[in-house]
Amino acid sequence: MTIRTFGKIGAALMLATAMAGCSSWDNMSHRQKSAVTGAGLGGVAGAVVTGGGILGTVGGAAIGGVIGDQVGKNR
Repeated sequence: MTIRTFGKIGAALMLATAMAGCSSWDNMSHRQKSAVTGAGLGGVAGAVVTGGGILGTVGGAAIGGVIGDQVGKNR
């Protein structure tokens, strides 16, 4: 498998994980919802910027989750 294939698989797994997390969306606090949203958007942005690179996708999700958590804390 190529790096690009791993990136696509990683993005699909991350999307599936985010969707599974949204199944309990009603039980989450605002801060948790912000972290999940930030991780999803960060992962997509990281994948786009790096052309589907694994490190870019995972790094974007991690950074997006932290930013979303901090934004949700202020509410």
